[in-house]
Amino acid sequence: MLQFMLRSVVLGLVTAVVLLLAIPSLRTNIFPPSSSPESEVRGPQQISFNYAVRNAAPAVVNIYSRQYIENDRSQLQTQGLGSGVIVSERGYIITNYHVVAQADQIVVALQDGRVAAAQLVGKDRRTDIAILRVQGSNLPVIPLNPNYTPNVGDVVLAIGNPYNLGQTTTFGIISATGRSSISLDGRQAFIQTDAAINEGNSGGALVNTRGELVGINTASFQQATELETYGISFAIPYRLANKIMEKIIADGRVIRGYIGVDGQDIKSVTSRLLGNEHVGGIVVLGVDPNGPAAEAGFELQDIILTIDGKKINGRQSVMDLVTELRPGTTIEVIILRKGQEQTLHVTVSEDIR
Repeated sequence: MLQFMLRSVVLGLVTAVVLLLAIPSLRTNIFPPSSSPESEVRGPQQISFNYAVRNAAPAVVNIYSRQYIENDRSQLQTQGLGSGVIVSERGYIITNYHVVAQADQIVVALQDGRVAAAQLVGKDRRTDIAILRVQGSNLPVIPLNPNYTPNVGDVVLAIGNPYNLGQTTTFGIISATGRSSISLDGRQAFIQTDAAINEGNSGGALVNTRGELVGINTASFQQATELETYGISFAIPYRLANKIMEKIIADGRVIRGYIGVDGQDIKSVTSRLLGNEHVGGIVVLGVDPNGPAAEAGFELQDIILTIDGKKINGRQSVMDLVTELRPGTTIEVIILRKGQEQTLHVTVSEDIR
């Protein structure tokens, strides 16, 4: 009898060991993990964007626009407030045109306490970009990543000096890209974000979670339309701001090509009828009668396929390509007219609108 009971107990223990080895979750239920005092004190893991702010914030400066007092050219008073971003060790700063448009003197304050008078290198009203330069050593430069592409849903931080409170960081996401409805000519594409941008933030940095420059903060929807709105703000994409800066540094101003056509993207149904090789073309809906395109023989309903050997991809790409062309150069434009491809030669003029 005793032998039978011992055999049963041993068999039961063996079975239990096998089950514990085969099913780990049973071990957790029987032997719950002990909680250390350290883990109880720490609690849930903290989410922080301190790394991005530490990388980017030192390069975001406060800008004070000063003007002479009327009837007294010996005295200056501060009339405007904004922000700017140091993007080069040589002291180049990108800010908004409207921040310095009326300035007789521009003063830049760095976060490390240094204050300096800034030289206005150039400005471009159409893109609302101005380029300043300050002299100094060991200037902080914001991280730049030309390969970064803004995408809807990306977390971004807006850094600037709202209402002269001192440097402030707000948080949000990219709500949309390619917004052109608030631009002067309806062509410039903005980044839309819900990170708060207030007066004084203009010209400051919109950065990603690595602290890399995404765009130049320019306006809130309320500032642009005087409507009571919240969570709708706009920034100029870094790639565009950098392109404008390079033009201003090279020429002192932005020189844009102009051929004098406007058009509309071809609908997907139409593009299928024309053939896949014509996808991305635009149909010409307007020709400036005094422009280079009219002189070259463009007609309404022509379909533009390539410009200067580059295949186009919609109306925006046409504007981008033409803008980059140097005035005085002659280019080939391949069009489709009544089902037949033709090549037109256009001499580019300068866009002085």
